[in-house]
Amino acid sequence: MRTLGLRDIVGPIMVGPSSSHTAGALRIAAMTRALLDRPPADVTFTLYGSFSRTYRGHGTDRALVAGLLGLAADDLRIRDSFALADAAGLKYRFKVDAVTKVRHPNTVDIRVTDAAGDVLDVRGESVGGGAARLTRVDGFDVDLTGEFNALICYQCDKPGTLGFLASTLGENHINIGSVLLFRNHRGGDAFNVLEVDNPVPQAVLDQILADDRVYRVRVMPAAGLAVEEGCGDAPAIALAPAEAEARFREVDFEDGAGLLAYAEAAGVTLGQAFLVREGLRLAMQGQGRDTSRAYLLRALGVMRDSVRGPLAETPATMGGLIGGEARLLDGFLAREGAWGEKDPDVYGRAAAYAMAVLETNASMGRIVAAPTAGSAGVVPGVLLALQETRGLGDDALVDALATAAAVGYVVTRNATVAGAEGGCQAEMGTASAMAAAAAAQLLGGSARQALTAAAIALTNMLGLVCDPVGGLVEEPCQKRNASAAANALVSARMALAGIAPTAPFDETVDAMRRVGAALPMELRETALGGIATCASCVARCPR
Repeated sequence: MRTLGLRDIVGPIMVGPSSSHTAGALRIAAMTRALLDRPPADVTFTLYGSFSRTYRGHGTDRALVAGLLGLAADDLRIRDSFALADAAGLKYRFKVDAVTKVRHPNTVDIRVTDAAGDVLDVRGESVGGGAARLTRVDGFDVDLTGEFNALICYQCDKPGTLGFLASTLGENHINIGSVLLFRNHRGGDAFNVLEVDNPVPQAVLDQILADDRVYRVRVMPAAGLAVEEGCGDAPAIALAPAEAEARFREVDFEDGAGLLAYAEAAGVTLGQAFLVREGLRLAMQGQGRDTSRAYLLRALGVMRDSVRGPLAETPATMGGLIGGEARLLDGFLAREGAWGEKDPDVYGRAAAYAMAVLETNASMGRIVAAPTAGSAGVVPGVLLALQETRGLGDDALVDALATAAAVGYVVTRNATVAGAEGGCQAEMGTASAMAAAAAAQLLGGSARQALTAAAIALTNMLGLVCDPVGGLVEEPCQKRNASAAANALVSARMALAGIAPTAPFDETVDAMRRVGAALPMELRETALGGIATCASCVARCPR
């Protein structure tokens, strides 16, 4: 199972409009590209489930092509990936299969021919928040997330072949983390997937390929961490990976109760507790410095930029359903003045800022998924509104953003943040819970009060369906971001007032998981139910 980290919750930093349908799709294609020996020349994408119904409105098609071209998730050129592919001579086509039942609603098959004529068949799933996994390679079932270096060995089924691979890697000080072995029949063709801790040098690959039992080897390097500005000042990590792994087990919080117990025992915030876990996770990967705070500071900067743009100039969104609403609300607030004596404009500002982020997102601008792109406005809306009305510094906001990440981590680990799996309650509800915990902390609350605020916020969003009009991350997403931001602020104040949650946080998360599983397919990001099927909405987005 993939080990969740900070960047999985507050992130990825990406081009909109959807973390699962845009960033996740790009990730699948990028992993596919990594398995190729030569540049891609021709590709067919077959889209299933939610992908098949909403791929144009979510930019899934552009993202898949961009990933195969090697673009990063935050590269603004994703908007122009078709033109880039044409210039590179890459032929591409899309097939829609809305009938075949697949395990995950965000599934794509990729059949790609490289420049030498070799063919690779891959199936991938986008599992929410920009994360993805490959579940099939050349007809064999796999489970590759890109967290580890992976070798895929095609070989004949002869005694000693697996031992040869293991010994060759061991002799070169490359540790094997997991092995999957398949064969079509005894003595026939076999297929090995080995996840290893270290990069595999070309000399080692040549040594493996020199054995006549091995036909070919495909390599998928582990996804590296982006270098953040200011990382040179980040604290050095002194722990060796093995020691970090032993200590990591103590802080690999399974639920909110464990997270809170650690925070209270150590006298730290939920975010500080989570960053202890993150530092050990980085050390396990052999990182030399703990870049967590540098990353959060960068994320905060992107959040701020994603708010500012639409307040200054209305962007053109992909579907044209939204655009200008943030400026309208901002102008109204300027005319009306304060919304309260102690917190001037805090609710209105949070709503306006949240709406602005969704306009940036819907125009394929750069945003921070928190935890998803469709809910990306909630956390920055709340944080930046509180900063302005309370005179808070960026250090306080970074600490609060870490607390938001801690809450989002628990939800992601125990339920889902993908609208295609759990409805809008999974996306907007989680974002509101994250923002509520952050707000409670910024307003002077304890770790327990922050978790209480998260529980209240999530309870208030329980049952919210995902029904994007026309399959676009525009309506009603923008308005729900504004409402979720206000809900977060109200929930934080209830927690600070001593009001208990309806149910403890972990029970609320489990209730959300069960409700999501009970929602019909039509109410989980397919645009086949809810507000998306109102006559006026259908008329605005003719298919």
